[in-house]
Amino acid sequence: MAIVINGNDLTTALLQPGWTVTADGFGLNTSTTVFKIDTTFEIDTFVTKGNPHPDTAYSYLKLDKWKVSWDSLNIGTLTVDYVGIDTAFNSGNRTKPNTSSANGLTTENISAHPNFFTAAGGFTTGPIAGTSYTQSDLGPLVEIKNPADYVTQIVNLNTVIISKKQSYVGNNGACFESSTGGRFIGFVNPAYPNFYGKNNYLSRTTSYSGVMYTKLLGDVQALLALLNSATSTNSWGIYQLLPAWAPVGVGSGGGNMNLLSQANVEEFGSLYKVMYEIRYSAVGWHSSVYANI
Repeated sequence: MAIVINGNDLTTALLQPGWTVTADGFGLNTSTTVFKIDTTFEIDTFVTKGNPHPDTAYSYLKLDKWKVSWDSLNIGTLTVDYVGIDTAFNSGNRTKPNTSSANGLTTENISAHPNFFTAAGGFTTGPIAGTSYTQSDLGPLVEIKNPADYVTQIVNLNTVIISKKQSYVGNNGACFESSTGGRFIGFVNPAYPNFYGKNNYLSRTTSYSGVMYTKLLGDVQALLALLNSATSTNSWGIYQLLPAWAPVGVGSGGGNMNLLSQANVEEFGSLYKVMYEIRYSAVGWHSSVYANI
């Protein structure tokens, strides 16, 4: 029995009621839109990536991906996803960055502790090692660097130069190779069990991860150029990548506190999706090593 066709012949895609638009609150809008088509419909032309949404009010939404299911009676159901930036956000050029933070502890060398050499705020005791060191037999012998320190002794009537001397010990059994500090050897006095044999401590670490969408290639290139740069504000140039609640400023070591440490890019519809990471340091990222902007 032949198929009897009535109504719309579906040779052009017929938009179905019930299509949706979803806003993420940061400027990215997405739409899932359903069409009915005939089996003879030229899908490839219709679903070209970047084609606008069929509703003129949402023409800034561009085609990203699609799927089709073939139903009975030579009818197909075409489901299309569109993405775009709401025109209320930066004239539709870019979204507001959506940033989250991760806070925890990581292992650091004890000599990098802010309370190691001099007393730091927030600690009730210290400094850990101090700045005054005296020779002690608790630590290992170390190489002599100053010729005036060489010791001579007579062995079988031959003069022998001893090129080792006692190391130096400060607070809590902190051992160094010279009276002015030099290389930190470790904690060598068992009378201080909280430090003896330990060389590391748990330090606070904070990082941020975020995502921003833009339709401008220039934004992508600018952010990639800013990689490995540190700022004292929540922005890198015109790009505010940190939320208002993030700590900002110049660290105790003189460098800006927040470093753009990663920037990854992928295409999303006709947009660029920029995924970034920022590393925070209370000491700061020193301008001799990292670009401070």
